[in-house]
Amino acid sequence: MTMIQNRRPFLTTAAAAGVCAASAALAALDPVNPDIKFGTTGSIFGVWPNTGPQGAISMKMSTDMRNMLMDCKHYGLEGFEPYSGQVVQYLGNPGALKKLSDEIGVAIACIGDLPRRPGPAPAARAGAPDYPWLGGEGRAKLIADMEECARDFLQPLGIDHWKNNMGARPPEGPSDDQLKRLADVANEIGRRTLKYGVRLSLHPHIWGPMEREHEFRRIMELTDPKYVFLIMDTGHNVLGGMDTVKIVNEYFPRITEFHLKDTFPQYRFNKSTPTQAQHRTKSVYASVGQGKGVDFPGVFKVMRDKHFKGWAVFDIDAPRPGDGTGSVDDNIAASVRYMRDTLKVKFPPVPKKGLFNEA
Repeated sequence: MTMIQNRRPFLTTAAAAGVCAASAALAALDPVNPDIKFGTTGSIFGVWPNTGPQGAISMKMSTDMRNMLMDCKHYGLEGFEPYSGQVVQYLGNPGALKKLSDEIGVAIACIGDLPRRPGPAPAARAGAPDYPWLGGEGRAKLIADMEECARDFLQPLGIDHWKNNMGARPPEGPSDDQLKRLADVANEIGRRTLKYGVRLSLHPHIWGPMEREHEFRRIMELTDPKYVFLIMDTGHNVLGGMDTVKIVNEYFPRITEFHLKDTFPQYRFNKSTPTQAQHRTKSVYASVGQGKGVDFPGVFKVMRDKHFKGWAVFDIDAPRPGDGTGSVDDNIAASVRYMRDTLKVKFPPVPKKGLFNEA
């Protein structure tokens, strides 16, 4: 009798698991590879200061987590990757963010960079910048803070990889010695975060230390593939002068996530990266499929042929005043339509009206 009583809940659980698995398979958005999950980063949710093209390059990002998660759900997205400043409010209480995410039904896919608690900024030091990611002043604190965040914040959220930009780019570009020190820092951070199930995932970014192809390849060569992984940003890869499809194919085993961002054809195979001044005048980024600078069909062919398992998230800046792209929701809708029409991803029909409140 005891065996029968114990077997009944097992059968019920197994049946429920089978139904869940079948439902998940039916709900897969990608028609070829059901293991690709789709979302967006938090960079789309914000407002630029209305100060003209030469104004500030930074926008004010929304911190209304419920509103952002609801808008993701509205467009059929499965996950959300907030930036560090958008999750500071949950430091010390990751359970509250997990509860909200579960309630709405949109996963927290990843976190962008290291969230820091509000407080006085460290006193500025005279001389050259510190560059802790490049082994400068603050290296030890950076490593300790990263381990603490992985243990106390990312692990409770169930996040298994972590996007990091690695700080600012030295004015003349990183020297080989700086690249070696960056690799050493990344290896140590990756070794520590992996103890908590979190894979450190470097995000090569223009105006950062992994901007150009030789820097990209050197860091990949110097880092341990057991500890250091990669987030492939389609737009930044093109803007850094690289052949994105070739790079994706070559480094596929180390890619934990794709950032889907477009740019413009004039930047393909460039010999020098567009400047921040150019970006202030007119954004060098575009919504997916809207700039025609990235070979998204080629990228998705590799993802599908090699069966990528993980997140592919839009990483688009919020629209600027007067740039002609419309609202935040218009920009999300443009990316979703391209994915539906060109790549045949099975997003639901695009709603006529969005939910995001930019006020």
